[in-house]
Amino acid sequence: MHQHVQLPLVLLLRTRKPGHFLLQNPPAIPTLSAVWLVCLLTGSRMTIDWHNYGYSILQLALKPNHPLVFISKWYEKCFGRLATNNICVTKAMKEDLVDNWGIRASTMYDRPPAMFKKTSVELRHELFLRLSTDYVVFKGDSRSTVVGVETAFTRKTNGNVHLRSDRPFLVISSTSWTEDEDFSVLLQALEMYEQSIRQGHESLPSVVCVITGKGPLKSHYERIIAEKQLNHVKFCLPWLEPNDYPVLLGSADLGVCLHVSSSGLDLPMKVVDMFGCGLPVCAIHFKCLHELVVHEHNGLVFHNSQQLAKQLQSLASGFPDSQERLETFRGNLKSFQNDRWQDSWNKTVLPLFKS
Repeated sequence: MHQHVQLPLVLLLRTRKPGHFLLQNPPAIPTLSAVWLVCLLTGSRMTIDWHNYGYSILQLALKPNHPLVFISKWYEKCFGRLATNNICVTKAMKEDLVDNWGIRASTMYDRPPAMFKKTSVELRHELFLRLSTDYVVFKGDSRSTVVGVETAFTRKTNGNVHLRSDRPFLVISSTSWTEDEDFSVLLQALEMYEQSIRQGHESLPSVVCVITGKGPLKSHYERIIAEKQLNHVKFCLPWLEPNDYPVLLGSADLGVCLHVSSSGLDLPMKVVDMFGCGLPVCAIHFKCLHELVVHEHNGLVFHNSQQLAKQLQSLASGFPDSQERLETFRGNLKSFQNDRWQDSWNKTVLPLFKS
């Protein structure tokens, strides 16, 4: 209730009268009613950017038939219909907004900004050197006596940086460590990967799995990882500086996405960023994932830890000498990399404001 009073006052007192208010949903409460009220008082127009449904996220913590979920859905539907314009992130959400909410929206697919791109070997070396001071998985051979010469993935010789032929397979995932991402699926898959190596699969390289982000369940998974006895799979759970995140994505060999949409109608932004870096992805299946990840074209889709384990083994087999499937996926991502956020905005959203 405090925010319902505070937010309109801030918008009225701290901003000049704008022609439009653009707000992202969720969070729906209190932003939808607060911005609608300010638009009513100032004569501005309200445009909603639908990334998901707030009530569907609330269902993760409460039961679907909980009274607060019912009230949240009614609130979101009521004030959502009062917007002048609506944009959304998938065709599936566009259809759902029309069919179930009576709201017409334009689809603007998320696209990465220009900073997300493949990382040069020199930048990789620089990043890995910096990270190695805090995270042992990036450190090179301890017998090397020259500082700055070697990391676990790169080596500098006569002033030239190159990738090591014995480097680990670098897997990366990012998360906010919330209930809609079950990281036990990835942990179980990597345990199966470890078991395959122990059983004599010599073509499989060791793996470094980096999971970035902060959130409420991080400490829970840190304890689980600390208890695991794995020799060929190493974990790193760093919090990266904003400028380092795209550099690390562009340095990885494979991305893994465990995002399961609460509504089944939004797409994971982390995959968009990975694709912007030309990084193939293994992603867990949900309703409209095919609008972004096309199985066997730009990545692979799995349903459980067993499938993910098989995909990891298939893609990593023979690494780094053999990367045919990964290279095929990277090649298919080039068209995606050419379509950036500004282009998508200019094509889909800017005309709504001009009109």
